[in-house]
Amino acid sequence: MAEYSHSRLSTFEDCPRKFRYRYVDQIKVDTEGVEAFMGKRVHEILERLYHHVGRFGRPPSLSQVLERFRQDWARAWHDNVTIVRSENAPDFYRERGERCLENFYRSNYPFSEGETVAIEERLQLSLDPDGRYRAVGIVDRIVRRGDGLFEIHDYKTSGYLPPQQRVDEDRQLALYQIGLEQTYAEVREVELVWHYLLFNRTLRSRRSPEALSK
Repeated sequence: MAEYSHSRLSTFEDCPRKFRYRYVDQIKVDTEGVEAFMGKRVHEILERLYHHVGRFGRPPSLSQVLERFRQDWARAWHDNVTIVRSENAPDFYRERGERCLENFYRSNYPFSEGETVAIEERLQLSLDPDGRYRAVGIVDRIVRRGDGLFEIHDYKTSGYLPPQQRVDEDRQLALYQIGLEQTYAEVREVELVWHYLLFNRTLRSRRSPEALSK
C-alpha cells in the first residue's frame, strides 16, 4: 500500500531523483539547514506552550517562553547545521526564532480562543474509496470552535509571505482537512489557518467539496 504526504509529493515535484534518494533508497543525510533547525525549535516551543495552557489553564510568561527557546536552541545545536548565507551568524536565525515566538505570543495571549483538541496530531486519510492510496500528515494544532466548526492551524517560520491566492490553492492543509473529516465525525465546517510568524500575519482559507475532490 502506498502512503503519501504533502512533503513527499513536493519532493518528487521538485526533483524525482531527490525523492528516490530520500524515500526509496533512504540515504541518510547528516546535515540540517539552519532554517529547518530554527523551525523545529519554534514548533517545539509552541507545542509546549499549548500543553502548558491545557494543563494549568494559563500560559507561561513570554520571558519563560523565550528563555526555554534559547536553552533548547543551545542544547540541540550541532556541527552539521548548515548556513547557506555565510554572512549570517547562527545568532541571526536564533533571533528570528525569538521574533516568531514573541509575535505569536503577543497576538494570541491568553490563548483562550477555541478549544484545542489536538497538538501535533498525526492524521491518516484514504484518497480513494477502496483505501488503496493513503496519505498522512502531522497537524500543528486542531481547534474546535463549536457547532461542528473546526480549525486547522499551521505555523510558518519562513521569510516569505504568500498572497491569498496561493493559500487558497494550498494542498497541504487541504489534505489535512480530508484527514480531519475522516477522523472526527462531528466536523461540519473547516477553516484552514496559517500563522506566518515572522510577519505576524494570519491567513485563512476554506475549501469547497469540489476543491477537496480535486
